[in-house]
Amino acid sequence: MMRLARGLRAWTRLAGLFFYELTLSVKDVVITVLNPRRPIRSAIIAIPLDLKSDEGITLLANLITLTPGTTSLHVSDDKSTLFVHVMNVSDESVRQIKDGFERSVREIFP
Repeated sequence: MMRLARGLRAWTRLAGLFFYELTLSVKDVVITVLNPRRPIRSAIIAIPLDLKSDEGITLLANLITLTPGTTSLHVSDDKSTLFVHVMNVSDESVRQIKDGFERSVREIFP
């Protein structure tokens, strides 16, 4: 019973994080669309993965792709790196994904 409760809490936290990130990303994309002179720093970044399961990596890649302004492109053959296109990259982009989505997904798929 405790395992089920922990699992439900982890899924709830992940859903809350996703909707928070979704809101921030939609805002950023809207600002970019409404202000075409705004500088865009798009880039492909490499996210080193701590996740090992196919389910966890798939969930992480889908969460990233469902967030406007980001798209998961490729997982390395050894499953150690996820390549992501980011519309407005910053020095914190990798850390934000690792400390946000990946950490939350690891609670569900260790």
